Formats: sequence, structure tokens, C-alpha cells
Amino acid sequence: MSEIFLALFVVATIGLLAVAVLWRQQRARADRLAGELASERRKRRPQGALPPLKAVLETAARVREEGLGEVLRSSVEELSGLAEETEPELRQIAARDGTVTILFSDIEDSTSLNEEVGDRSWLKVLSAHDKVVRGAIGEHGGHVVKSLGDGFMIAFAGPQDAVRAAIAIQRALESSSHRRLRNTPIQVRIGVHSGRAVAKHGDLFGRNVALAARVADQARGGEILVTAEVSEAVEDEELELAEVGEVELKGLPGTYRLLAVRWEQD
Repeated sequence: MSEIFLALFVVATIGLLAVAVLWRQQRARADRLAGELASERRKRRPQGALPPLKAVLETAARVREEGLGEVLRSSVEELSGLAEETEPELRQIAARDGTVTILFSDIEDSTSLNEEVGDRSWLKVLSAHDKVVRGAIGEHGGHVVKSLGDGFMIAFAGPQDAVRAAIAIQRALESSSHRRLRNTPIQVRIGVHSGRAVAKHGDLFGRNVALAARVADQARGGEILVTAEVSEAVEDEELELAEVGEVELKGLPGTYRLLAVRWEQD
């Protein structure tokens, strides 16, 4: 019986630690999250109810085998990791000089393809596309700022990671064994630019964000376009770049030098 009470104490302590960790990691969102969590708890369990017996017994077993200190220590580490992984702050993505590399992608002729295959099939195509893109992003340290329906806005600490991720996306889509992507081939346009941006409420704003989006607009399906800032940063990488030339970008003054990344495998 003493082990049960001890387990209840551990569960209660872990709950308090969870609140502390989440407060430290996401202070700006604490009030809203607290309200949502309180509402959810009221829906699922009467006020004052004890934790499920199974969880208590499992905690009691861990206390008996590992000791109270070890259980508390590991629980705090797990909670800290969860808070950090749930929504990494964009300032952690930025490079040391404060710049961030922004990648925009979208599916070429997505509206026409949707009309051709129908809404249900198109949603499955989008799901397969999202899986490919997110996999490549995860492998190269990118952070999805937001999904744009048939595309993404992604932030990277450095241009090298962004360009490598862009290449991985194009190659994965080209060689995908996913049935939906074989039956409905898609081509993705990608634009990459580096510069300072303003982070607010988990989003990025500013001239450099708009510039990156306009670069993606210039790309054709299956093409990766980068600005001069990106090309200079990756010049020591084993990448082949081809000059596209000076272009005007909608809504932005002047002209901009763009280059295409050759990603096709021999």
C-alpha cells in the first residue's frame, strides 16, 4: 500500500514539474494552453479524480525497481524534451549572424491536377507529397513554418541544409514508389533565399520572406532556384549551379540574380 501512495506522490510531482517545464519553454502561450488543458481534463475526468489505476501501478513498479530519484529525473528529462520538440522556437533555427534560410515549395499546376483526379484522390496525393517533403526536411534540420495546402514554407539555419533538403525532395519525388505519386505524377517548384526575418507567433515576416516566395514563383516544376546570397554560401559545396540571369520579382524593386541547382542524378 505504501508503494501505491508513493506512486501517487510521484505522479503528482511529475505533474507539477510538467507545468514548470512548459511554463519555461512556452511562457507566451501558457495562459491559453492552461485554459485548453483544464477544459479537456474537465471533459475527460470528474474534478478531483485520481490518476488511472494502471498508471499508478506502473509508476509504483518503476519506483520499486529504479528508485524514486531515478523516476523523477527521467520524467523531467522526458518532459523537457517534449516541450522542446513540440514547437522549436524560430530563434533556435537562425544562424549565428541572425539570418535564416527560407525555402518555399509548391506543386506545379495543382489546381488542374485536383480537377483531373477529383478531391478524394487529390487529398491522398497531397498526403503522399507531404510525407516525402517532411521526411527530407527532417533529415536536413529544417523547421516547417507553415503548410500552404499544396506547398510549404520551411526555415533552415544555413543555406547548405536548405539546398540539400531541396535536392532530397526533388529526388525523392522523382523516384517515389508511393502508388499515389506513380499514378498521379507531380512536379514541385522550389525557391531558396537567405536573409534576416522577423519572427512572430511562430511565423516569419519581412522582405526576405517575400523574396523567397517570389523566387519559388519563378521556378518551373522540378526546378530549384536560389538567390545569389544562397549560391555564394554554398560555393564550396559539391553542387552544380547554372545561371538563370537577372530577373524582376513581383512587388520588389530592382532585379535579382537567380541560379538553378542541378539535382538530377546521372
